[in-house]
Amino acid sequence: MTYRVGIDIGGTFTDFALLKEGSSESGKVVLHKNLSTPEDRSLGVMQGLGALAEKEGLSLADFLGRCEAIVHGTTVADNTLIEMNGAVTGLITTEGFRDEIEYRRGFKEDIWDVRLEPPRQITPRRRRLTVPERILHDGTVHKPLDEGALREACRKLRLQNVEAVAISFLFSFVNPDHERRAREIVRQEIQNAYICASHEVLPRAPEYDRTSTTIVNAYVGPRVTSYLEKLVQRLVEGGYRNQLMVMQASGGVMTKEYIDGAPIRVLASGPAGGVIGSAHCGRAKGHTNLLCVDMGGTSYDMSLVVDGLAPAEAGWNMHHRYLIGVPMVKVETLGAGGGSICHVNKGALEVGPRSAGAAPGPICYGRGGKEPTVTDALVMLGILSTDEGFAGGSFRLTRQGVDEAFQAIADEMGHGVAEQAAFDCWRVVTANMSQGVRRTTAGKGIDPKDLVMLAYGGNGPAFAAIQAEDLGISRVLVPKTSPTFSALGTLVANPTIDEERSYIASARTLDLNRIRQHWNDLSVRAKKYFTDAGFAAEAIRVNYQLNMRYPGQNFSLSFDYQADVALGDLSFIGEDFGETAIKLFNGRHMAEYEHIREHEVPEVSGVRLNAHVVTPSPEIGGGFTPSGNPPSATKSRRANLDAGFAEVPVYLGKDLVPGMEVSSPAIIEETFTTIVVYPGWKAQIDDAGDYQLVKA
Repeated sequence: MTYRVGIDIGGTFTDFALLKEGSSESGKVVLHKNLSTPEDRSLGVMQGLGALAEKEGLSLADFLGRCEAIVHGTTVADNTLIEMNGAVTGLITTEGFRDEIEYRRGFKEDIWDVRLEPPRQITPRRRRLTVPERILHDGTVHKPLDEGALREACRKLRLQNVEAVAISFLFSFVNPDHERRAREIVRQEIQNAYICASHEVLPRAPEYDRTSTTIVNAYVGPRVTSYLEKLVQRLVEGGYRNQLMVMQASGGVMTKEYIDGAPIRVLASGPAGGVIGSAHCGRAKGHTNLLCVDMGGTSYDMSLVVDGLAPAEAGWNMHHRYLIGVPMVKVETLGAGGGSICHVNKGALEVGPRSAGAAPGPICYGRGGKEPTVTDALVMLGILSTDEGFAGGSFRLTRQGVDEAFQAIADEMGHGVAEQAAFDCWRVVTANMSQGVRRTTAGKGIDPKDLVMLAYGGNGPAFAAIQAEDLGISRVLVPKTSPTFSALGTLVANPTIDEERSYIASARTLDLNRIRQHWNDLSVRAKKYFTDAGFAAEAIRVNYQLNMRYPGQNFSLSFDYQADVALGDLSFIGEDFGETAIKLFNGRHMAEYEHIREHEVPEVSGVRLNAHVVTPSPEIGGGFTPSGNPPSATKSRRANLDAGFAEVPVYLGKDLVPGMEVSSPAIIEETFTTIVVYPGWKAQIDDAGDYQLVKA
């Protein structure tokens, strides 16, 4: 028997999904969770792998030796930006462009908040230095690189003890010669510094996007690479013999060696895994338009799947107040998780965004937490039990200290009832999540009523039905694997390389040789990384894509010009290439914005290549065939499911089989999550053993 393991590290828990292959149990998925280890997240990974090995009756060495792939989604880059503890970073840029990164195109997240401060500068002005050089838009050298000035800039950065240097010169994406030479000199002058050049991180205009992305890449790069190197070392010492695959924000996975070239690609990679898994699950169950909601221990992530796809978009991607221009699956995040802290602010009850995390965690974890959280509120409301093991039996929840914490909230609010304070926290966090969804869907011109909700994460199913009711959604999918769904998504995602090259020209005056050359260069690069990872060149499939826009537009739209073809097959490039591109772009523009400019000739702004290899993924079924066999509740407990406290029947997930239907009100306890069937809903166990919550 062989294994594939998907891993997703969250702020509170590290999730694992184990896919078995090559035996009678082929296709079976085993789930596991353990608390994250913020001091060294690779320790939590190894602890979880050890637990999986024990479940399989193997030593860690034997288990890792049978692992054909370990696929990892990481939040190291996100945490670095949130905590602002990245490398001491300097910027070297073209003379006269020292402050462009601070202008931010005049962008402000909230234009009405006059007191909103700009984000903390990764490269404060004293570490932003310029050198005389200039390349024009056509790639010709207007002013040679002043190497003496560059060495002097390096000396100044060295005196400031920089650990990373970002290099971003004007129009380097057209002609990278100056950046290449600058990188050589910086390596000579500032030894052991992490160096990245913009033409390798984001080879396209506009310059603010490119510079911002390169700076963030330099800032998080040392933390990401050192973490991955430590993890790889631990895996190799443990007996793992294959390459570590890492989840990317684009929704694909790739080797650590590829990620090392631009660690920015892993930013927001954890949530991307859940979206890719959602699209896969939705298609299997016949639902192609989904609202995906992931409520974990620290955050609440929202995303959309439209027509069965979760496309990655490269462009104006703001994350943690910084612009990231690499392709990303769109995920919006709120500070609303199980660990989100409930508090009173000037008489108003607020939940989050501050979180208790894994250490110390909620009060009910019994690990020293003092501030009440959403998870503590669920304990007070009877939704979570303190009688049995929590998170797969790793520990038990306790009510000790929880009542007192909510009593303090109640006293501050003036009504004096602890249980009411817990219910108020539940109401506030539910409203916060619903409002977040409305903002996300409204921005896309989508009515939530037209969507099916897919809820996952450890806490998502506890809120899903009541939130769906608020949004007018009548069906909620809760996969059996929902507690570790982002980890499962890493196993669904295919090894993928998504890169682009800049080329700007009117669609009717294209240099087809230039386009062919760009795609050839990208194809060669993709082939190298895939074959180095052990994939056959014949297995690589490619989507050749264009970035296009109308004249005067700031942003481009990406679309497939030729999809699912063999790597290097450019036979589709012919004399009608430009006219075909115009038709395809107009169709994409109509689908996105519902209008086209019929009398304008659009322009190409770049070429993209999305190369991938199809790998085994968990099989998911659909359909519901009623069995007529009514389920039996194992017990009941006093709980408040938005209708006051009452005795509520509690069912165990292991006792429910396909075809059964659970009426409301009810609580279903799975190993790693709790599903709440609120009044007016019912839960169906479909033919694949997954849950569907349906309006009764």
